[in-house]
Amino acid sequence: MAARRIAWLASMLLAALGVAPAQADEAGWTALTRPGAIALIRHAYAPGVGDPPGMRLGDCPSQRNLDAQGRAEAARLGERLRRRDVRVQLALHSPWCRARDTAQLAMAAASGPASREEPAFGSFFGGYGDAARQTAAAREILRGWQGPGVLLVFTHQVNVLGLTGIALAPAEGLVVRVPPGDGPLEVLGRISPHD
Repeated sequence: MAARRIAWLASMLLAALGVAPAQADEAGWTALTRPGAIALIRHAYAPGVGDPPGMRLGDCPSQRNLDAQGRAEAARLGERLRRRDVRVQLALHSPWCRARDTAQLAMAAASGPASREEPAFGSFFGGYGDAARQTAAAREILRGWQGPGVLLVFTHQVNVLGLTGIALAPAEGLVVRVPPGDGPLEVLGRISPHD
């Protein structure tokens, strides 16, 4: 647990400092073209960490939101999905505006389906939500995915960490497989809007 907490703190610091994202890998993009693939995607760049005091779901001005860089990242991710001919069947997003906006911009650029809100992928950073309950619910959603197309999940750093133990840069994604039983998600590769 201490190692996961340290990884989470390090990722928050890196995000706050604007550290450049890791390069996507060919294994991630290849895995994402297979029927039934799943990608967990951190929302695109939204300056700051956490949300302002008084944040309310459904009230975007009260939240931390994407800036021009974040909107461009989300659109670039969608363009890469389209160029790679990724067949998105379902896109889910957190109730937070920055995750919803990332999903909408990416899906528009990818000519993919409209995204749908899924509370299990909502942030539990800073006292919002319930980490254990949401992570368990998210695993069940992922476990139930059969395809035939790809499932994209637009969520938050803490959610991806809770499911995989891996920190992501904004707009980065992990392509994962859900093994039988209660084992950890198997990471097949990374995707990114950056070349």
